[in-house]
Amino acid sequence: MNNSNHHGGRSVLASLRAVIPVRPLDFPEAMQIAELQAARLLELSDSTEGPVDSAVITELPRIRVRRVELPTSGMSFWDGHNWVIALNSSEPTTRQRFTLLHEYKHIIDHGATDRLYTGVGRHSPAQQAEQAADYFAGCALMPKRLMKRAWGQGLQRPAALARHFGVSERAIEVRLAQLGLVDPRLRCAPPSTVRPTHRPRQTYFRLLSPHWASRGLTPVIGGAP
Repeated sequence: MNNSNHHGGRSVLASLRAVIPVRPLDFPEAMQIAELQAARLLELSDSTEGPVDSAVITELPRIRVRRVELPTSGMSFWDGHNWVIALNSSEPTTRQRFTLLHEYKHIIDHGATDRLYTGVGRHSPAQQAEQAADYFAGCALMPKRLMKRAWGQGLQRPAALARHFGVSERAIEVRLAQLGLVDPRLRCAPPSTVRPTHRPRQTYFRLLSPHWASRGLTPVIGGAP
């Protein structure tokens, strides 16, 4: 893995944010951006030939990862100095790996959520943001090229693929469906391309209960880069 955190004078985070167009997007476009960002992350970290190491994220500057007791799988926030990704320490390592990438996508999206996720039908902008974060994590941990190569080499049982890529069997099943390697009826329904006539401004901020502050999870509203 390439440990360089800057490429051509630009940080990894800035490079991934630069993929986002400056115009509003419909949801299929936002999902394509998530896939492009995942591929770009792997390229920048030289993680193109094997299972992704969590260090791809944990070794980035201004990123701090905490493993604590949480009522959810994870959360991310700016503490005034660094981006903090909190992971549920009671969950399996495979789940924590997925959550780490999921939360990093929320950090990438900071400042661009209004144009990435406009909401449509019964899907709110916040729900779209969660779906895109899941998709980003899946693309990064189970890249299309490596998944298809493993499948072509006979590694087709979900349990075996899960061990190979260091993810849960459920994550593998979803990714196989996305790539068309299993029954397409298992795939998530494609998002509608209908745009809403207006959209409320969204603030993506994970609230922390007071007792979490004792664990060093103290968010700061505003000022996040």
